[in-house]
Amino acid sequence: MAVYRKGARRVSTLVERDIRKMGERRGFSETRLLTHWAEIAGPEIAAVSRPVKVAFPRQGFGAVLTLLTTGAQAPMLDMRLPALRERVNACYGYAAISRIVLTQTAPTGFAEGQAAFAPAPAARPAPSPKTVEKARATTAGVSDDGLRTSLERLATNIISRPSA
Repeated sequence: MAVYRKGARRVSTLVERDIRKMGERRGFSETRLLTHWAEIAGPEIAAVSRPVKVAFPRQGFGAVLTLLTTGAQAPMLDMRLPALRERVNACYGYAAISRIVLTQTAPTGFAEGQAAFAPAPAARPAPSPKTVEKARATTAGVSDDGLRTSLERLATNIISRPSA
């Protein structure tokens, strides 16, 4: 007979054990480095890199963190490695990482480990005052303020979209 737990459970508790086991296989004793990479490294570095593994050399102290990045971003990332190492060590709470190595290839092969980094968000130009005024005129009959604001934003996006 199966015993079911009543009540809702957080999703993180359901996958926590699996994430920890996968991380430990690659040397990550602190899974927070994998799950919160954008917070630890910062949004700019996280957009162009991903932690691959932590290796412990036979000689010497400290571990080596391997980061995956694209070839074009490697020189820029290389200049930021000392500051990044400090941020990663702050995550661990001590100087766990002594060196960071960059790799510009997929960690497991061409088919399985393709690097998909987040592209830099493109800045959208502000809509013209004429477009904003036209959107306000379209939504003038809506009495709810929140709904009217949302509809104005939607109308502005639709009106400012280039014609095909």
